[in-house]
Amino acid sequence: MNYYGVVMTSTRTDYLWIAAFAVLVAFAIPWFLWGDATVAAGLPVWLWWHVGWMALASVAFYAFTRRAWDRGVDAEVIRRG
Repeated sequence: MNYYGVVMTSTRTDYLWIAAFAVLVAFAIPWFLWGDATVAAGLPVWLWWHVGWMALASVAFYAFTRRAWDRGVDAEVIRRG
């Protein structure tokens, strides 16, 4: 693979991570559940939404730390301290 292919893949990956975190932020507040008094397992549905969303955000952040933590950061500088 040539240098241009590596740059394109890296840029595409960067855009995918940006989109993933934008979706996480956009749906963090369940606007569509405001005013809904539905209860499931003793708690309001909007609270369950937050619990599930935080679990999903944790999984996404874990994946980010394993695959793309060094995006835009000079890894050599970090290693040297």
